[in-house]
Amino acid sequence: MTLLAPEETTRTGDGGPGAPAISVVVCTYHERRFDDLVAACASVTAQLAPHDELIVVVDHNPELLSRVDREIPGAHAVASAGPPGLSGARNTGVRLSHCPVVAFLDDDATAADGWLGRVRAGFADPAVQVVGTEVAPRWAGGSPPRWFPPEFGWVVGCGYRGLPTEPAPVRNPIGASMAIRRACFAEVGGFSEVVGRIGTLPVGCEETEFCIRLARRHAGAAVVFDPRARVDHLVPADRQRLRYFLSRCYHEGRSKRAVAALTGAGAALTAERRYVRVVLPLGVARGLAGAVRRPSGLLQAGAILAGLTVTVLGYLTGRPTGSRRATR
Repeated sequence: MTLLAPEETTRTGDGGPGAPAISVVVCTYHERRFDDLVAACASVTAQLAPHDELIVVVDHNPELLSRVDREIPGAHAVASAGPPGLSGARNTGVRLSHCPVVAFLDDDATAADGWLGRVRAGFADPAVQVVGTEVAPRWAGGSPPRWFPPEFGWVVGCGYRGLPTEPAPVRNPIGASMAIRRACFAEVGGFSEVVGRIGTLPVGCEETEFCIRLARRHAGAAVVFDPRARVDHLVPADRQRLRYFLSRCYHEGRSKRAVAALTGAGAALTAERRYVRVVLPLGVARGLAGAVRRPSGLLQAGAILAGLTVTVLGYLTGRPTGSRRATR
């Protein structure tokens, strides 16, 4: 089966030449996130240009699919045609999209004003194949736990200290908010089903594996991070617990092992080496230096060391190949 639908792929947005139309894909799987989904879709529809489209892919939940179809106007609600999990749902959205660029937004994230315009502008450069944006945490309760280190924002699906503060090339974007030229999927295939989240299982790295595969097949492909475009990503109370933090770190290590099996450890760990050698030591030093003024600094330093240790443990004990089949 071809990944792309045969329909129109040359639409342009209102920005004229070089400003492509965008298919925004939001994947969802459970009724308990419905209110968040409604907010996510509303934040997108407010920014859609005439030739853009919003696709909501429901992951194997017929009741939720019916509710989305009834209650979210302006969204094209479809059932995932892939295996359960985020990768299968995203690939379904790509297949049904019609615009030259496909953007992905998590169902518990809301796009800030100007998000879609900044993403669209990023593709004015024909070398740019992927655009990632800032993903800011929106903490349930108003603030993060005192022990939570900003260097580990990725644990809750958000940006983290150590990312560029100005537009810059990166290896891969944060999956909660990213956009990819539709032609890339025809060139290299969809998201791998060996990695990627299924329900609440805290795994990931499907965007990492995709971007590595893209870079190997498309030598001139540019992956750009633009912090001027922002989404706000909900961090619920159950993801603010130390137990979740450690579980997410462990499964991140296992996911990285799966990516390394698919792409080789050199490509899979390039960004992580700098992160471990530079970003985390600075975070520990910052926490220890500030411990006299604020005891939370010591807690954050300890969380950094614990998170790193558990992530490495997950990598070392993870299977070199996943139990789920890879996307061809």
